[in-house]
This record gives sequence, structure tokens and C-alpha cells, in this order.
Amino acid sequence: MTILVTGATGRVGRHVVDQLVKRGASVRVLTRDPSKAQFPAGVDVVQGDLLDIDTLRAAFDGVSTLFLLNAVTGDEFTQAIITLNVAREAGVERVVYLSVIHADRFVNVPHFAVKFGAERMLEQMGFSATILRPSYFIDNEHTIKDVVLNHGVYPMPIGSKGIAMVDARDIAEVAAIELIRRDQAPATLPVETINLVGPDTLTGSDVAAIWSDVLGRPVAYGGDDLAGFEQNMASFMPKWMAYEMRLMAERFVSEGMIPEAGDVERLTNLLGRPLHSYRGFATEITTAA
Repeated sequence: MTILVTGATGRVGRHVVDQLVKRGASVRVLTRDPSKAQFPAGVDVVQGDLLDIDTLRAAFDGVSTLFLLNAVTGDEFTQAIITLNVAREAGVERVVYLSVIHADRFVNVPHFAVKFGAERMLEQMGFSATILRPSYFIDNEHTIKDVVLNHGVYPMPIGSKGIAMVDARDIAEVAAIELIRRDQAPATLPVETINLVGPDTLTGSDVAAIWSDVLGRPVAYGGDDLAGFEQNMASFMPKWMAYEMRLMAERFVSEGMIPEAGDVERLTNLLGRPLHSYRGFATEITTAA
């Protein structure tokens, strides 16, 4: 049967597609603009989006399992609700859903609350689902690398509690493993939640120290100026989104994103290899610069 991947052109989704193809799965993707998408040979591409009911229904034809990834948008919850309803209508019960760590706690942050709502929908509607809860993406750091490299400042206000940043490649590989496990299971499996974290829980000062070591020159932590962070975000994204990013950063500072006992070991065993580290990311960036 076929696995449908949404969000297939993003940082996580494209790796999910590659991992599924590598494992011999039949893959279909739903994308707004197929001309801008580059997928491996054999991937079935359907043009459309999660609010286009006709194309969404067509995309589910012959599908057995769904990978649901919603971008952070103003209508993210509507997209999730509609997609899961259409999936159920099409007889698709097996789902891997990309949520976020602490979705049940950081409920004042809109996209966390949205994802927690979708998690409850999966449970209450009886889906056979794996809920993946990633921490903050290491890959997000591409947006601030120039500040680090050119100005010697790590500008993200992640605080002193610690965040176990996770690499998109690790997220995608776990997603592919879970998609195939559910797709090939002879019967429906119970709902399961997996925290997706990196190998190290790092503070803002820790990250600055890694950059200093990798670059061989001082990099300072920019501190926890959340008002300034919101103002800077608002210079290149909608103000509602900049405010949402501030709300998320406030939770970084007050609570962090700290793994539960056994999370790192569970992921390492599942993947059969070490997790990608922040130091590895910084080294890759520095080597490529």
C-alpha cells in the first residue's frame, strides 16, 4: 500500500520521503507546486493542499498510512482537523503525526496548543498513531549562522534551563521507521508518543561556547532579551508569528526543552547509530563557510 506524505518539501518532509524510498516504500506526496519539488524517481506527486477537499480526497485514494506535518500558519489547526477527517473518511487509520515536545504544557504558544489538539483528536478518533514530539530543530540555526560567523554573537534567547536540539535528519528517519512499522503491521497498533531530542541539553552559554571552540574565536551569548527578539522577528515575518515566536522563547527561558529519562537511549537504539549533535552542525557550517 501507499504512504502519503504531507509537508514533503520542507526540512523534515523531504528527508522523510528519501528515507521511505530508501526503505522500498510506495510513496505519494501532496504539494502545492510540483514544479518546485524534486523527489526521487517513483514518488507519486499530487498537486493540492490540505484545505483543498477535492485534491485531498484524491490524494488519499489507495493510501494506507499518513505522515501528517503541518507548517506553522494561522490555519494550522483547521488543516489538521480536515486532513484527519478526510483520512478517516478514506479508511486510513494509520498515522504518524509530527507534533512538538511539551505540547501538553506549553499551551499558551499557539502552534503547541494546535498540535496538542491534534494529538487528542488522534486518540479520541481511534487512529493507530505514532505521535512524534521533536524539540527545537538544530536546522533552525541556519537563520542565525551569519550573526554568529560575522558578529561573534549567538542571538537566540534559549535561556539557561537547557534545550536538547534535534536534527531534522534524525526526526525524518524515526518518522520513516514508524511509518513503515505501522504500515506493515498485521493489525492496528496502540497510540504511542516518542520525544525526539538531541544528544545534549544545551543552554545559551553552552551553545556560544561550542561556536567559540569550533571557530577558534570568542562567541558571546546574546542573552534573554525577549522584547528585542520579537522586534527582530517582526522585521521579516508577520507580527502575529513574531509574537508567537516570543511566546515560545519565553517557555525556553522559563522551562527549557529537557528530555525525559531514557529519551536519548531510546532514539539511539531505534536508529542504531548516535544522534546528530549541535557540535556536528556547527562544524559543518564552519567547514562550509
